[in-house]
Amino acid sequence: MSYVFVNDSSQTNVPLLQACIDGDFNYSKRLLESGFDPNIRDSRGRTGLHLAAARGNVDICQLLHKFGADLLATDYQGNTALHLCGHVDTIQFLVSNGLKIDICNHQGATPLVLAKRRGVNKDVIRLLESLEEQEVKGFNRGAHSKMETMQTAESESAMESHSLLNPNLQQGEGVLSSFRTTWQEFVEDLGFWRVLLLIIVIALLSLGIAYYVSGVLPFVENQPELVH
Repeated sequence: MSYVFVNDSSQTNVPLLQACIDGDFNYSKRLLESGFDPNIRDSRGRTGLHLAAARGNVDICQLLHKFGADLLATDYQGNTALHLCGHVDTIQFLVSNGLKIDICNHQGATPLVLAKRRGVNKDVIRLLESLEEQEVKGFNRGAHSKMETMQTAESESAMESHSLLNPNLQQGEGVLSSFRTTWQEFVEDLGFWRVLLLIIVIALLSLGIAYYVSGVLPFVENQPELVH
C-alpha cells in the first residue's frame, strides 16, 4: 500500500488536491484564500489532508487545518489522514490536534498496522507504538480513577445513611473510638512490657484480696472450710 495513489489521474481536475499531492504550499494557500473547500474529496473519498499527510507535507496539513479542514475526515475505506501518514512530524501534528492513534478503518486496521504493512522507517513505527502505549495507559488511568471516585462516593453515602438511621450507634462508636485512642496512648507512653507487668500485679493483688476476705482461693476446688 503506497502513501498516495500517484497513478490516479482524476486528481488533475481538482486543483487543490493536485497542489496537496505536489506539495505546492503557495498555490494551495491561494486556492484556499479564493474560497476552495478545504474538505473537497477525490474519487476515493480522500481530502486534501489525506493526500498532504500521505506525502508528509506537514506545512500544507497545517494550512488546511487553519482554513477549516476536518482532521477527523475518513475516506471511503474508513481511513483518517493518520492511516495514510508515514512521517514523524506529520503524525505528531495530527495527533496533537486530536486524531486518535488507535482508531480503526473499515477493515479494523489502525495507523500502526498500516504503517507496518507499508514498511515505513523504524522511527515512525517506534513513534506510533509509543503513542498507542500512552493512549492505553491514559485510558486505564482514567477508568481506574473514575471507578475509585464512584466507589468512594458510594461508601460515603452508605456511611452517611447508616449514621442517620442509627444516631445512638454513632454516639457509641465515638465513645469506643475515644477509649481506644486513650488506651493506645497509655500503652505507648508506659511501654508494652510495663503495662503487662502492671496487669499481672493487679491480678495477683486482686487474688490476694479475695482470699483475705473470703478465705477461699479463687479457681481452686475442694478446699477445706476454715474454722474461725
